[in-house]
Formats: sequence, C-alpha cells, structure tokens
Amino acid sequence: MQAVLDPIIGPAKPELGDLSGKSAIVTGGAEGIGEEVSLALALAHCRVVMINRKEYQGDEAIQRIKDAAAKAGVQDVQIEWKGCDLGDFNQVKEVFGGLAKSEPRLDFLILSAGINSNQYGLAASGIDRHMSVNAIGHYYAINLLYPLIRKTSKLPGASAPKIIFESSEMHRMARSDVHFGSVEELNNPELGPVELYGRTKLAMILYSRSIAEKVIKPNGDNVYVLAVHPGAVNTKMQEQWQDSYPGLVGKSIEAVTEFFGRSPEQGARSALWCCTAPEIIENNYQAAYVQDVKKVGGETKQAQDKYLAQALWELSERIIKDKVGQDALTSWDR
Repeated sequence: MQAVLDPIIGPAKPELGDLSGKSAIVTGGAEGIGEEVSLALALAHCRVVMINRKEYQGDEAIQRIKDAAAKAGVQDVQIEWKGCDLGDFNQVKEVFGGLAKSEPRLDFLILSAGINSNQYGLAASGIDRHMSVNAIGHYYAINLLYPLIRKTSKLPGASAPKIIFESSEMHRMARSDVHFGSVEELNNPELGPVELYGRTKLAMILYSRSIAEKVIKPNGDNVYVLAVHPGAVNTKMQEQWQDSYPGLVGKSIEAVTEFFGRSPEQGARSALWCCTAPEIIENNYQAAYVQDVKKVGGETKQAQDKYLAQALWELSERIIKDKVGQDALTSWDR
C-alpha cells in the first residue's frame, strides 16, 4: 500500500538546503516521526538535540543517524540526546531550563513526543498522562526555551525560528464539552483512548494560537508557531492500539492503520516543510494548521475558539505553578 501512496503523497522529504550553523530540538526525536525529522535536519548540517524518556532510544537513534549520514556521504553530523519525561514537570524544568542556558541558539523546536490513543492513567505530575506528556509538558518546555528562541531571531542573518507542534486530524475526536476548566476535568477516567488523545491534539492547536496572540504579536517577535498533521503513520505508537482496545478490536485497528498508513519518513514531511518553506513567511502562516505540504487550514471550529484557547492557557499556567512552584514559568515578555 505504501508504494501506491507514494505518488499521491509526493516526495518523502522536502528540500531543506544547507542548515549549517542552525540548531534544533526535537522532542520524541529518537523514534518514529521525530527520528525522521532529526535525521533530515542532521543530514542538512543542522545541530540536533533529541529528547526522549529512555536512554537506549537515544543511543540507538544516534547510531542509526550516523550510519545514514555515512551512507549519504555526510560528515560530522551534530546529533545529541537528552533524557526527559515530559510528564514530570520538574524534569522538564531541569532539562529544558538547562538547554535554554547551554545552547547558543535555537532555530527549530519540533514537538513530536507523545502518547498515542491509550488507556487513561496519571503521569508523574498527577495529571492525565496524555495531557501531561502531549500538551502541558510541551507548553512548559516552550516557555523555558522561548528566551533562547527570541535571542536567535535577533542574531545577524537569522531567519525566523519555528515552533512546530505535531498535532493531528485526531483533534476532531476531542469531545464537544471540553472546557479546560480544571484538573478534575482533565483527570476523567471515563474518557476513552481516542477522546484522551484527541483532546491533546486539540490542545496543541490551541497552544499555537495562544503563543501567536499572547507572545509573538504583542512583543513583535520574528518567530513562527505552527501545528501540523503528519497523517496516519506506521510507527511504534500504533502498537498502543492493542493497549487501548485489548483483543480483536485493537489488533484490527492496528492492522488497518499499518496497511493504509504512511512511512515515518513521509510523516515527517509537514513538519520539515514548515521548518524552511519560504511560503510560511511569504503568506504569513502564523499559527497555521498544516495538514500536508502546502495544504493549510481545515481545523475544527473548536480549534479556533479563542475562549477555549484562553482557558487552556490559564489552566496550564496554574498547573505548572502548582506542581513546580510559583516562580516556575519564565516571563513570555521581552
């Protein structure tokens, strides 16, 4: 089936050009879509820091990327790995706060880490693990890294840095009664696996809108934030369908997804396109939802709801302050 999809989807990766001197952080960068993003950026001579929870993931991904670089004749790839559980907000502060201080620049922040549709459970934060890892942990990581992103935008010859959420068309599966009003609402064990996952992908789109409206525009920052849909992609995350729906149902969903799904390489297309495509700036695709290369828009009305975006922002801020400390957040302003 993948061979049939190839001419429909188009080239697996957009041309990135020479990214020498630029730097990227990719959460979930050592597996699946994130690894393909890391690989493409590294082969284009961008320095890449991958973030994952397990050390063996980083070690194995670094070796695979170095092997691919050698095969492609690319020398001196700059690829590193750091461990972080995005569901543990104290770890997020330590790791991403450290990167904000140690890294000289940050041109691309790709937020690809996540839990697929799966059973309800709590993260180390004490918050629903889907929301903690896929959404709130990323919100906090962006907050900690934003001063570095802003600094990068002012460097001589720098192009606008990009913050890219790996969202999904699954944001359509968020329940219509989502309010993002309280921790009690988030910690609802009655929500099904698809609803839990869909809520986080909705949150990613809403975060992109809030960052644009609350941070980038008021401060006049030369930074772009986008949310992308990678497509249904054959990664290890698809194995979680059997955890979500034990038995024949889960196996059937996984089989269908694998048959019709894209390769991880193709799933990386939309994020990579957003990194360097001149159309992003030429057409001012600020806070845009990118479903595929050059296919912009089409998100739900719920994902465009400014009041829902505001509620999510305020709830995320309260949660980080409650779990990490009142001074945990970095100022978003200049």
